[in-house]
Amino acid sequence: MPHTVLLAEDDRAIRNALERALTLEGYRVTAVADGVEALAQVHRSRPDVLVLDVMMPGIDGLQVCRVLRAEGDRTPVLILTALVETADRIAGLDAGADDYVVKPFDVEEVFARLRALLRRAAPVAPVPAPEPVPEPRPGPSGRYVEGAGLRMDPQARRAWRGGRELELTRTEFELLELLIRHAGVVLEHATIYDRIWGYDFGPGSKNLAVYVGYLRRKLDEPGSPQLIHTVRGVGYVLREG
Repeated sequence: MPHTVLLAEDDRAIRNALERALTLEGYRVTAVADGVEALAQVHRSRPDVLVLDVMMPGIDGLQVCRVLRAEGDRTPVLILTALVETADRIAGLDAGADDYVVKPFDVEEVFARLRALLRRAAPVAPVPAPEPVPEPRPGPSGRYVEGAGLRMDPQARRAWRGGRELELTRTEFELLELLIRHAGVVLEHATIYDRIWGYDFGPGSKNLAVYVGYLRRKLDEPGSPQLIHTVRGVGYVLREG
């Protein structure tokens, strides 16, 4: 069965062109012109992925995303935006969006990002119900992933810095787990993109930098060393000091 896409874009030319391109790519597309229609459509029939423009009349794309996340709807969301400042991208991620594309965009980039979102959202084989999750210390041998003063329980999707539990989104958790498993090793941008998003968005993309900045704000503590270090022109490394 083809994947279903709900496209919300108030610019008719962009909406029609993207709807045609997605249909030719094999998606089943429902296209609407504003956020109110988008929410109504999601409540009628939940799509596999949403593509939302930020600037729409009535309810904009970020508000749509906030409403869906407040309702517990975890459908992947790709944001289309003409806003290029880091603060604007962070606002989209804070609203619950999973990824973004900056206008004007190459339709092939939209396809690539949708494929990555759908891979990450694909159902996995059922696993036995986990045992009750203990506090980080003490714990069963081999259960935790540790590095640079951090501890994670991948099975329970929990993470701590010292005794403080971290509230992480899915992407933040996956990124931190990758860094902890390779603590002390410089990971190149392309490697991280491939492992987390399944696609290297190229040197012009700021997606990784936005997530690293967001993760740093959750990890860093006053008086404690920064844990995620930038190796300019190469990538990132997790280490103390």
